[in-house]
Formats: sequence, structure tokens, C-alpha cells
Amino acid sequence: MKRKMISLLLSAAMVATLMAGCSNTSTSNAEPAAQADAGDQSEAPATDAAPAASTETIKLTVWAAEEDQDLTNELINGFKEANKDQTFDITVGVESESTAKDTILVDPEAAADVFAFASDQITDLVNAKVLQPVQDVETISSENGKNAVVAATINDTLYAYPMSADNGYFLYYDSSIISEEEAGSWDTLLAACDKAGKKAGMVMASGWYNAGFFFGAGFTCAANEDGSTTLDWNGTSATGVKGTDVLAGMLDISTNSAFLPITDGDTANQIATGTLGAIISGTWDASAVKDAFGDGYAATVLPKFKCGGQDIQMGSVAGYKMIGVNANSKQVGWAMELAKYLTNEESQITRFTQREIGPSNIKAAEAPEVKENIAIIAVTNQNNAYGVVQMAGGNYWEPSKSLGEIIAQGNPDGTDLQELLDNTVEAVAQPVAQ
Repeated sequence: MKRKMISLLLSAAMVATLMAGCSNTSTSNAEPAAQADAGDQSEAPATDAAPAASTETIKLTVWAAEEDQDLTNELINGFKEANKDQTFDITVGVESESTAKDTILVDPEAAADVFAFASDQITDLVNAKVLQPVQDVETISSENGKNAVVAATINDTLYAYPMSADNGYFLYYDSSIISEEEAGSWDTLLAACDKAGKKAGMVMASGWYNAGFFFGAGFTCAANEDGSTTLDWNGTSATGVKGTDVLAGMLDISTNSAFLPITDGDTANQIATGTLGAIISGTWDASAVKDAFGDGYAATVLPKFKCGGQDIQMGSVAGYKMIGVNANSKQVGWAMELAKYLTNEESQITRFTQREIGPSNIKAAEAPEVKENIAIIAVTNQNNAYGVVQMAGGNYWEPSKSLGEIIAQGNPDGTDLQELLDNTVEAVAQPVAQ
């Protein structure tokens, strides 16, 4: 899943296409009753209690990623079974967590009642007043890991239900050609891949992935209320590293013949080609990497890279996935109950069993099968030791992507590195047009 950010400023002609593009399936446990009057809303519960059952058919729409459609429908059937006294008509539509915010902000009132999204989108969703605050804060906070709860919280208000704690990236490698020690640095990793006639790949043209180099060097990224982003990458970090040295280190990697720059969204296809000996990705590609590497399947934290004459450990975005409830929902009370169910301990274990998605739920994360999973161990170690919860405004993504594209291509125009960074910092500092 894979970070895909599209422009917030979609033309009016695209609006209908985007919304119609959310294909859906309906899971109804009864014939739909007459639709309630548009002004008839279920109120969000003031306590942990579910809304009282009624004779009305509760209609809800849920958005989930394409690869999660069967799983989501299965979980919804469990929700219906747990609420037999109420009749539901629940439709499941396709929307990636990585693009949820952009689609929702086109027309929040037409968006799903319940939707999955990546944690770095929460600031823009809150600013747009799309997210319904969580009511049973104590329960959700106590059941999930601290960092996952922090990622779902803005200004001391919990706005979403944590769903997973593994939305980060780490290094997969083929241990039949790369030793554990060689996997520890880009220099030795690339050398081992070259010797074996393989490539080491990553997505550089993405502000989600390439931020890892800067975070490792002590630089920061902060979202502002106007949708702009404050970056310090064009200066010197608190640890004394120059931003230009970080870019130079990235260029050393991208210009190595054993490096393969991958387009965001194309990682699984590249894995399937069999040309890779190592790849930076996340748990969503675990099955594909297992098939490609076979008995050599291994994973670990990100490698170190050369920067200004020193070895610097790559950082990463310690991301989370969560479920949000649309504040515009006509059935906000039941929408919150469904969101809570889709993220509870049992649902998170089911999600791990079927999709190897790492739980944010504390009890689910303690299950032996979770704690022994190679990919989960790697992302947990990376997030805990080197991960940063990234908060970025809407105007961060395109400039940071463009910066990464230039570096991935080897800076073909020979642009001064300081100029590249200055331009990026200036571009992300622009407020999002309302």
C-alpha cells in the first residue's frame, strides 16, 4: 500500500469520476427499508453504549482498499451477527488508504460513513472537519499502543480508531546472496547485489520514503494549520548534519549501477520480476517477497548510508493505519460502532491472519504468530528505534516527490544541491488553497 498522493485541487470534471470510481459491494442482512428522511440522524453516543436498536434499516458505506474487500465484508458480517436486533444495509467501496483523504476532501458529504486511511492524512482531515471525534476514548486508548493513539490524536482529541501499527517500511533481503552484516549498510548491500547480478530497490520519488534519509540525519517535518509544511532540510540538523550532505549521500546510492529506483505503486511488480536481491517496502509486500526470495527470505531495519564522511542510520516514517468516521454521516452513532468493531482485538487478529497486517491492539500484538513474524519483527524494530511520526501538510507531497525524482534520476541537470533543497522547502511552505 503504497503511498500514492494525488492533488487536492481536482477539477470539477474529475469530481464525479472520482466518486463514481469507488466500486462497491453491498452486504445487507435484510431487504432495505424505506430510506430515512435526510434530516434524520443517529446521534453519537455519549457513553460506550451502542445506539439503541430501531425498526429502521441502518444504511452505511465503508471504504477499504481493493485487497481488503473480502476481509472487510467478512468483518462486517461479524458486526451484523453481534447486533442481530438491528437491520443493516452496508455497502463496501474500494478506496486505498493512501488516497482516502484526497477523495474525501473533494466532497466530504458524499464520502463513506466509515473509511480507512493512513495516519499522515489526519491533520488535513481534522482541519476540514471531516472526522467525528471518538467518544469512548478511554477504551480505545487503553486497548491500543501508545504511539498509535498519539498518531490518531490532534490537539488532545482522539479522532480515529487505530487499525494497524505496521504502516512503515524496512529492508527485505535475500539472505542466500546477502549476509545480515552486508544488509546493514547501503555500500555493502549494493556490492552484494552487484556481485549476484541483482538490484537493490526503493521508491525515492516519494516524500514518505525519502524522508527517511533526512529523519535519520536529525532533520524534521511539521504540519501547520494552514496546510503548509515546515521543513529544515535546507539547513543543518540538530545533530550537525548538512541537508546537502544528505542529498549527496542519496545520489551516491541512486547512481550506483546495482540500485533500482522504483515508481510508487510498482513495487510488487518489480519484486515479481526476480531481479531484486533487496527491497525497501512494508508488510503489505511480505507474501510477494517470500515468493521471490524463497528460502532466502529475510528482513531487518533500514541500512546505514554515507553522509558527510560518516555512517548514518536511515530513519523512517512510523506510520499507522486507522479507521475514521465521517462527521457528515447520517448514522454517525452506528458508524462509530462499526469503526470500533472493525478495529477491535478479534478483527485485528483476523486482519493479521489473512493479510499479515501488524496489529495496533496491544493484546493482538502479543499473539505468538504475530511476535514471530519476520516482517512484523522488522517493522517493529525499525519503528521503535528509528521511526518518526510524520505530520505533513497537503502541499508537502508533490515537492518532496519531485525532489526524490531528481535524485533517483541522478540529478541529470546537475542542479546545485542547496538550490534543490531551498526550492523544496519554499514550495512545501505554501498554504493549501481553500
